[in-house]
Amino acid sequence: MSVSVADRLAEAGIVLPPAPQALGDYVPAIRCGDFVYTSGQLPMVDGQLVASGIVGADVDSQSAADCARVAVLNALAAASAVCELDDVIGVVKLVGYVASAVEFSSQPAVLNAASAVLIQAFGDAGKHAREAIGVCVLPMNAPVEVSLVLSLSKLTIPEGF
Repeated sequence: MSVSVADRLAEAGIVLPPAPQALGDYVPAIRCGDFVYTSGQLPMVDGQLVASGIVGADVDSQSAADCARVAVLNALAAASAVCELDDVIGVVKLVGYVASAVEFSSQPAVLNAASAVLIQAFGDAGKHAREAIGVCVLPMNAPVEVSLVLSLSKLTIPEGF
């Protein structure tokens, strides 16, 4: 018997939050065939941003990484509203946006925290393609926003992963 996603997260000391509510005219996640797509998720806990501002100016790299971790947990919670996380057989892609000061160029390091959560949750199936994009501002002045594409069917993973 395999270990559930909830058990993997609990083992890592991580609790999945309740599914987030949409902040506009969209859905937090949608299932299309064997894929789940999440809308961009912000680092919110109990309806409040855990930090706000520009990374490299108002927010340091560690705080931004913590925000990425919270945002990806919100994305997983959104996905759990449209599928069973134990049915996920692969994380296809993580897209992450980091509100960045002009000189800040460590967006991939910030998003490593989100990637680590996905690997903790799904093991090798959590390894994914990723985009780490620096932008000038994000909704609600959030420092980070992430979205996911999850597969509920067989993926082809290249050798060496």
